[in-house]
Amino acid sequence: MAQIQSICVYCGSSPGHNPLYIKAAEQLGAAFARNHIRLVYGGGTKGLMGAVARGVKANGGAVTGIIPHFLLNKEAAEEELALVDDLIVTENMHERKRRMFEQSDAFVTLPGGIGTLEEIAEMMTWAQLGHHVKPLVYANINGFWNPVLTLFDHMKAEGFIHSATRVKPLVIDMVEDIVPQIVTAVQTNSNA
Repeated sequence: MAQIQSICVYCGSSPGHNPLYIKAAEQLGAAFARNHIRLVYGGGTKGLMGAVARGVKANGGAVTGIIPHFLLNKEAAEEELALVDDLIVTENMHERKRRMFEQSDAFVTLPGGIGTLEEIAEMMTWAQLGHHVKPLVYANINGFWNPVLTLFDHMKAEGFIHSATRVKPLVIDMVEDIVPQIVTAVQTNSNA
């Protein structure tokens, strides 16, 4: 049986306007800790990034933060970097994303902005190209990702998403369902 050791979370470095987003990030972090899953994330201490890391640490879990040098003072308050057990500082965003990919067994996308969307879209592209079969999750908190998911359906219908069998992100509305569904997906992939 396949075991999930670490999950990468992509999310906003801002809190967003809806308090549900911060709550969901904290709950996801707590679920990781309860299931002995290491959080791999962008290393920020603000917004949803900080909330998910705090959720892990408050429940005794482990956190790996991967952040480019130029974002250290923008996304991570130095006095709060104690949230991170293992801080990896990269030269640039490309190295950051590669390291996040290498250290993760699955990917979860909480609400966020353009950077968050770009990160999960790159993982979807790599899946489409056959580079990995790691589970991809859109944490669709309060329907946040619905417009993007509609766009993906449109792209598929118009013939622009190839190898659709490889690009099947899980769309999960409830935080408590994320870890169990990832575990099931990994088991299914390992038995295939």
